[in-house]
Amino acid sequence: MSPTRPFLVLGVGLLAVSTGALFVRFAQADGVPSLAIAAVRLTLSTLILAPVALQRHRADFAALPPRAWLLVLLSGVFLGLHFATWISSLEYTSIANSTVLVSSSPLFVALIAWIILREPPGRMVWAGLLIAIAGSVVIALSDVCSLEAGCAVSGLIGDGSSLAGDALALTGAAAVAVYLVIGRRLRQSLALVPYITLTYGAAAVSLLAACLVTGTPFTGYDSIAYLWLLLLALLPQLIGHSSFNWALKHLPATFVSVATLGEPILSSALAMLVIGEAPTPLKIVGGLVVLVGIGIATQASGVRGQVSGPSKDPASRGSVSDA
Repeated sequence: MSPTRPFLVLGVGLLAVSTGALFVRFAQADGVPSLAIAAVRLTLSTLILAPVALQRHRADFAALPPRAWLLVLLSGVFLGLHFATWISSLEYTSIANSTVLVSSSPLFVALIAWIILREPPGRMVWAGLLIAIAGSVVIALSDVCSLEAGCAVSGLIGDGSSLAGDALALTGAAAVAVYLVIGRRLRQSLALVPYITLTYGAAAVSLLAACLVTGTPFTGYDSIAYLWLLLLALLPQLIGHSSFNWALKHLPATFVSVATLGEPILSSALAMLVIGEAPTPLKIVGGLVVLVGIGIATQASGVRGQVSGPSKDPASRGSVSDA
């Protein structure tokens, strides 16, 4: 195999996941509610994976104990919450803000591991966390402040829609962190394909139920809208994450984990090129500060390398799950 192939596959995966925010924006522009986008995205992904999982992994499903099924359900609910909140954030804030803030999940994993698993973060993890928080504050203020003119008091007491979007993105990061922590336990006894099939399926069921409860329709939209939803399932959900997991067989987990922090940068670049959404200088500064903080914490603790798979399965080490 060519020594450059893993890097090419990783690059393809990174580009694939970076299209997610754009496809969400296109679907929202065609009138699809955010909750419906999340529900259809996970449903299509599950339907695509199910035939492979049922054909090759029936024994894995049969061997799952009742406790594992409960964990799968809980994991799926939090994954559904992640997509519902992150996709909703794109209604209120910029793609740059949303993708940077939702990428902070490794920091939430470190906090959860400290509080629940009694695994205290080291000093460098705390340093990364504080740097990322500082960058998040800069991002939160970026819509009412500028490097040239300072902050407008009227903006600080405005409708707060961008701040609400930023908060939704952070909620999505916290939710996917819980999903990853639970996945750390599940993946000790469950292969990757059946694991993601079950968790995607549980997330899809929870989101479809939420659509029914809230009266959110997930049918009746234009065909172009369903094209965006299908592309969401194929590119960022399946091709993107599959590429990451393949690359992990041939590249160090830390390298892959840090490389995936390029997603917010690529997403922002695509948003600027395709829909003309250029981040302000302050957004760029805040985003870079957040990514530096995440990178420091990730390298110091190996968070992403721990959360989703056991060491005996090299394909699972450092497996990532993001927007």
